[in-house]
Amino acid sequence: MLWPAVVELSPRYFESLSRHAVPLDERAIAALSNSPLGLDVYAWLAQRLHRIPTGRPQRLTWKAVYDQFGFGYRHIRKFRAGFLNVLAIVHTQYPVAGVVADEVGLELRQSPPPIASRLIPVGKQPG
Repeated sequence: MLWPAVVELSPRYFESLSRHAVPLDERAIAALSNSPLGLDVYAWLAQRLHRIPTGRPQRLTWKAVYDQFGFGYRHIRKFRAGFLNVLAIVHTQYPVAGVVADEVGLELRQSPPPIASRLIPVGKQPG
């Protein structure tokens, strides 16, 4: 067996996940379901972009992006081309995502989450 049947989270980690959860659009998940990299990039942008301070974009080099997402690619140049194709597809599902790619890397800009929050904090009852 490669994966355990049960995963136990520490209370502190679970609280962190609950506090920082960002809902994802189910239609986007379905549209990207045939692309593991697309799903990863969508989820990454959804959780990261809304936390960037307005007017203070973050820069990532292609090397940093490659280190995070480039598994299976031998060369950054080939990874970059593939990543840009996936990013274009992800952008169709998350059109307000503030991501600009250039020769150096990516510029991430403050953006709203893909959908408005619909989560009820753990322990709270609606209404």
